[in-house]
Order: sequence, then structure tokens, then C-alpha cells
Amino acid sequence: MRTSQLFPKAPTVPTLARRGKLRLGVLFGGKSAEHEVSLISAKGVLEHLDNEKYDITLIGIDKQGKWHLYERDSFLEHASNPKRVRLAHPNCSLISSFDGTLYPFRGDRLATPLSFDVIFPVLHGPYGEDGILQGLLQLWNLPFVGARVLGSAIGMDKDVTKRLLREANLPVVPYHVFHAHEPSPSFAMLEKEFGLPFFIKPANLGSSVGVTKVLEEASFANALSLAFAYDSKILVEKAAIGHEFQCAVLGNEHPIPSIVGEIHLTTPFYTFDAKYIAGPSYSFPANISQELSTQIQALSLQAYKTLCCDGTARIDFLYDERENLYISEMNTIPGYTPHSTFPSLWKASGIPFSELLDRLIALALERHQYTSRI
Repeated sequence: MRTSQLFPKAPTVPTLARRGKLRLGVLFGGKSAEHEVSLISAKGVLEHLDNEKYDITLIGIDKQGKWHLYERDSFLEHASNPKRVRLAHPNCSLISSFDGTLYPFRGDRLATPLSFDVIFPVLHGPYGEDGILQGLLQLWNLPFVGARVLGSAIGMDKDVTKRLLREANLPVVPYHVFHAHEPSPSFAMLEKEFGLPFFIKPANLGSSVGVTKVLEEASFANALSLAFAYDSKILVEKAAIGHEFQCAVLGNEHPIPSIVGEIHLTTPFYTFDAKYIAGPSYSFPANISQELSTQIQALSLQAYKTLCCDGTARIDFLYDERENLYISEMNTIPGYTPHSTFPSLWKASGIPFSELLDRLIALALERHQYTSRI
């Protein structure tokens, strides 16, 4: 059954719909190492938002954490290159009030204040995807797209994600956690337990930033240093060599899964360059049995609920040569770049990009109406 048949109509919010265009604030950039990815994702979102439905305000957050106002046709420089892309010079800076009203600040004076019906965060990594921004928006009583504080924080921390999944008897790859203040782990111990290769990665980051596939002892020390450069907590994971699958989930109280997609890699693992520069090849849907596809969709929904998610997420899976299926991680603000799998999964499920954005915004408003009554 096609996903669009399962969820044929997006939820609506009549009280806002009567007011004409929704005042939509799109947030992007941020302080994390995934700043540039966020800029490309924001570009993808803006290209597919319906201008007849939304009055769009662009808010860019620079690497120092300052908020600025941008025009739609001039907010990026080097927009086609994920490694060089950057925010353009801003029109003006923004300051906020305690109720979420933003005041453009030009020179020595405040301009007309901005207020919003809904916020669309398109930030990846810490300070945007980890619950900090979501807490601020919740404090301001503003509806926003994506998971709330708890689901965002859980989804960002790979260690906490795996612990909760394991507690729910859901399959995860064997791993160990290490902290910067502790003695460095032993290569011999890890090789004995996990074999070679194994992965070293920061606990709180995405887009494969800071990740190393360790093939030999000679690269071990540098892999540790790289991961600790991005986080004080790191994971060492057993490599599950085989296939990589993804499934997206959409919804609040009654979430639905997308079709299952497969990533076909030409690199040793799903690196930053493979994700955003070269772009791997995909299968949408994955060329797998209906039984395995159904199992992945069911696990996606279980993980989504176990990890306190709502709005949307993308669940990643590993399927090794012995046919063991593992949940790898959950991404609560998945990419919206030209190479991102999230919108492609939904397109293959019968929901095109523009409609997907409409549904995400409607789900944010639906959830806000519900939580406001509590």
C-alpha cells in the first residue's frame, strides 16, 4: 500500500487558515560543525515552499550564534558548493523579546517587529537540533516543525539513543562510550572485542563529521583526536558491514513510515563528501523482500515512539552479512539538500517535496493547538 493512501490528507488548522498566508519563519545556520549543511538544506526548503500559502521570513544564525534577517534572493554565497557556502552579509541583526517577537535592529534603531504563526528550524547538530533551540521556541509559545525538546535531545545523543533502544529490546550495534576526562581506550582491547574495522565518532554530531573508520592501529590515535575535537563524549562501534537502509517517519500521535530506501556507497562509509559532494546512488524503494521492508518500517515506528519523537524523523539501519538488522541512529532534522534521502523517501512514497513541507508545518500547528490546551 502506498504511504499516500495511508495518510491521504495533511492535518489542517482552520483557525489559522482563515487568516490567509501563514507567517512562517525559517531558521538556518547555527553554531555547529554542520553549519554549512544547514545552509544548503535551507536553500532546498525555500525552493519548495509554496509562496501562495506562506509569508516567509529568513532568519540566519551565524557561527557566533547571532541572529540576522536575510532576503530570499541574496542570503547565501557560494550556494552550490557545500564546502564553501556561507551566509551573505546580513541586512540587519535581530533581537528578541520574551514573547518571541523579533525586532530587526538597523544601525541605532529598531524596525517594525516580526511575529510568526510557525517556525521551521532547518539546523543540524548542536544548538539547533539538540533541544536547545526547541526549548527556546517552546518558551516563546511558538509552534515549530520537528521534534520537541526531549525527542530532539535524545536523537542528537547517539549514546542515549542506543541505551533507550536497547532498553526497549530494539537491536543496536555493539558499542562503547568514552569521555575526554577518562583514560584513552586501548586499541588492542577494542580490536579484540569488535575486530577490524570499527568506527569512532562524536556522540553529538551528524553528517559524518568527525567520524573515522579505523582499519589499523596506525590511524587509531588520530581517529580519537578527531572525534574528541567535536565532542567530549565519543562512541566506538563495531562495524556492521553490509547494507544501509533508511526509513522516514511522519506524524504526531499517529505516525506513519515511508517506503524503505537503500544507500549504495562507492566510499568506505557514508562520509561527508559522499553525502553532500559526490552523492551516493540510492534505491527508492530498496530492492529487498517485503518481509524485510515491513520489519524495517515496524522498527522505525517503534524507535520513533521509544525515542519520544514527534513531527518527523529519519531512522537509519545497518544490515550485515549475517542478516542481522540494527538501528543505527535517528535524525530529527534530516537533510533537505539535493542529495538528501529524506525528501526522496517521501516522494517515492507518494508525497512530493512541497506537500511534505505543508504536512510538516500542519503537524507543528496541530501539535501546538493540542499542547496549548494542557
